[in-house]
Amino acid sequence: MTGTPHAALRPRHPIPRSLRGLADAFAFDVRGELGDLEVSGVSLSSKAVEPGDLYVGVPGRNVHGARFAADAREAGAVAVLTDDDGARIVAQTAPGLPVLVVHDARAALGEVAAWIHRTSEHPATLFAVTGTNGKTSVVYLLYGILRQLGVIAGLTSTAERRIGDEAVTSSLTTPEASELHALLARMREVDVAAVGVEVSAQALTRHRVDGIVFDIAGFTNLTHDHLDDYESMEEYYLAKRRLFQPDRVRRAVVTVDSEWGRRLAAESGVPVTTLTSVEGVEADWRLSVGEATATHTDFVLEGPDGVSIASSVPLLGWYMAANAALAIVMLVESGVDARRIRDALERDGGVRAYIPGRAERVSGERGPVVYVDYGHSPDAFLQTLGAIRSFVAGRLIMLFGADGDRDTTKRAEMGAIAARGADVVVITDFHPRSEDPAAIRAALISGARAAVPDAEIHEVPDPRAAFRAALALAQDGDAILYAGPGHEDYHEVNGVKIPYSARDDARLALREAGWLE
Repeated sequence: MTGTPHAALRPRHPIPRSLRGLADAFAFDVRGELGDLEVSGVSLSSKAVEPGDLYVGVPGRNVHGARFAADAREAGAVAVLTDDDGARIVAQTAPGLPVLVVHDARAALGEVAAWIHRTSEHPATLFAVTGTNGKTSVVYLLYGILRQLGVIAGLTSTAERRIGDEAVTSSLTTPEASELHALLARMREVDVAAVGVEVSAQALTRHRVDGIVFDIAGFTNLTHDHLDDYESMEEYYLAKRRLFQPDRVRRAVVTVDSEWGRRLAAESGVPVTTLTSVEGVEADWRLSVGEATATHTDFVLEGPDGVSIASSVPLLGWYMAANAALAIVMLVESGVDARRIRDALERDGGVRAYIPGRAERVSGERGPVVYVDYGHSPDAFLQTLGAIRSFVAGRLIMLFGADGDRDTTKRAEMGAIAARGADVVVITDFHPRSEDPAAIRAALISGARAAVPDAEIHEVPDPRAAFRAALALAQDGDAILYAGPGHEDYHEVNGVKIPYSARDDARLALREAGWLE
């Protein structure tokens, strides 16, 4: 495996297309002379422009992207796609640069990027995964099982963009449409046959997956999160539901363990296959979870026509078995024979998958068992604490914080769930961004105290010191759950991303304490 900092994965051998052909295909208003200019890429950021690109200038929170057109031209952009306001800015700041004008450049971006990169030509099988929790895990499980089947696979997730063994870290759960179509074009160059895409609600409402029709969409669950972006759970649900329409996907697999899932299955505009692990709920596929330990979770998945797959995932918690089941059913719905999947899993002793920062064990054989997890919602806390509690012999210590400038309505509930589920709670700072970190910690502590007045709670602002405080409270046989940072490699304070890896720091602290070689 290779890993690099965030950078766009683009096709290495792009085939230029006529800029005039682009303008004609979309009936854009043209300002300036196009001549015989050709375009070979598209970029939403002037800093990412490469020679031959179409630069897309859209209104930002503080400034219109068209103001960077001169920088884009300096980097090699051949033209700008923008709105009327942007066109006037380009005329003043980058005179002579051709401009294609459209009412909403961001809304046009996906289809334009698809045209430039020809992503509808010889496409891979495309899997979309959405839901509040489990998206990243399902995408990695799809990727792992596909590789066990001998398929060249790719993925794009909150953690990484991956083509075979090549990977770059991610900056968004779902990349901007310009980056996503470039990624798919790069994958086509190396014969990637199947791609898993993590699709957030924001990706659907902000046009990041425009220009793509997925083959299969999978739904995990819907729980309290992102109510800073959506006014209610209903609005959040409706954003997710957009994926399950014929202009977005051909078929769907929906987990119907909850009312949200059952409603989605009923309201989907495409054929739906259902999956459940809940007794008494009708579904096409049924999951039964067996032995769950610190290192693996066994399961049996039963489907139509007597299909039965008994296997395991090398991951913590029943919900990881549910994620694996969703991945398997999505593969079956895409045309893969269930018996072929069963045989591959039997041959390999279960699903082979590594999911960075998702209940990832960073401890060794001695001392407390330590997990670093990306979960930062109430339901994620509840499920992961329950999974660890099921096997830990000693005390369960939970270390966490909450995002600044994000959904504030979930903080009290996060604190309450931590206090109820853990024996000891350690509150620290986690991406306070522009907010007062002390106020964020206070909200978490208030929620914890309201739920469990006599809870043992420690407040340690610095995350490095906080983990060491948690470790000092732990003994052999105890468990520590460090929730929030997961795979991330930074800590954001006042707009500055300070290098920090919870996984690396936890391992360092364990070595300092003599628990890890």
